[in-house]
Amino acid sequence: MEQQFYVGIDLDDEYAVISYYEGNKKEPETVSRVAGSEVYQIPVLLAKKTGIGQWVMGEDAKKLGLKQKGTVVDKLLTRSLTKETVFVEEEKYPARELLLLYLKKLILLAGSLGKPLKVDFLVISLDTLSREVTELFGGMVEDLGIQPERWMLLDRKESFYYFVYSQKEELILHDVCLFDYRDTSIRCCHLRKNSKTMPMLVTLSEETREMTEEDQDAAFLRVLRERFQGNIISSVYLVGEGFEGNWMKQSVAFMCQGRRAFIGKNLYSKGACYAAVIQQKKKDWPYVYMGDHEMKINVCLKVLDKGEWVFLTLIHAGDHWYEAVGQCEVILSGTPEIDFWLKSPFAREAKIEKITLADLPDRPDRTTRLRITAKPVSDVKVQIQMKDLGFGEIVKSSEKIWEYVMSG
Repeated sequence: MEQQFYVGIDLDDEYAVISYYEGNKKEPETVSRVAGSEVYQIPVLLAKKTGIGQWVMGEDAKKLGLKQKGTVVDKLLTRSLTKETVFVEEEKYPARELLLLYLKKLILLAGSLGKPLKVDFLVISLDTLSREVTELFGGMVEDLGIQPERWMLLDRKESFYYFVYSQKEELILHDVCLFDYRDTSIRCCHLRKNSKTMPMLVTLSEETREMTEEDQDAAFLRVLRERFQGNIISSVYLVGEGFEGNWMKQSVAFMCQGRRAFIGKNLYSKGACYAAVIQQKKKDWPYVYMGDHEMKINVCLKVLDKGEWVFLTLIHAGDHWYEAVGQCEVILSGTPEIDFWLKSPFAREAKIEKITLADLPDRPDRTTRLRITAKPVSDVKVQIQMKDLGFGEIVKSSEKIWEYVMSG
């Protein structure tokens, strides 16, 4: 039986890190730029060799630029999102096409001896997500040879979540903290799980602390003391260039008092890889994550189905709001009104929003069919669109559309 191949990529404008998992492995592996080392960060650069149509990536692109033997293109992610056109040797190149080329070369690195490989599931981890980001990468996956249902986007906080809850039980008995130190600031992320719910609900709190003092060790120690106060922490993870060097003394001693601590640069790509395995294998995953980008409410309709009243869920709490879309068709009965039920997983009671279909043509009962589309505009707000479809050849559609934004 052919081994399954799952890929996780952590990407920003500066660097990419790529991890992969094969079905016979115990855990994901990360591609290193230097064989036998942990040099995982691959510069997000492309360069075209002067006078010929050959493009190189990463460190090779940087070296080519330093030797002035090619044109280097950087900031591929930002340029793609702003739909920029790049000029190289008087030729036009859409930035999106260059980012796609970079990703193809990056995935090729994860293959054995540079051979093309079949990716069974791809997860890309970015610092922040949006509909624009989703649309950008959604348009690329087919060109990467990946089916639409075999890929997903995460932000780095959710990658952290997948990484953490794929570790040994003793590392996740209690809360888990991440400290991401870049430039002059540290992002502090704190994961908590509610073991009383099933599946267990995982939440993440976040704050950013500036590290402008000369004594980094003392400053970080204060951050740790404040973050740990009143909490039981099982494990701590450090990522980011700011932790390089041998400056942590007091902070490490405090951090490791009854806790396990780890440092590295491939946590996000490994977390993305674990997410790929979980999503593709449909593993019995006992957790539900409620982060910044996950819907905080369920949006439902109460409908009569085969003689029984049931709830039809259009939008599920926990789905990524920038990807979620719910749609159904219903036959209207009674007054020209529709009730939407909005319920938080944390609340006992549901909020009911009643929408009146103003100016709906007067028709016999059960001769109006409606198409209802629910599309989130944030993690707590959903745009509802209802379109009059008429009733086949019996009743023509009025083409009327009603729109409404509701919030939980």
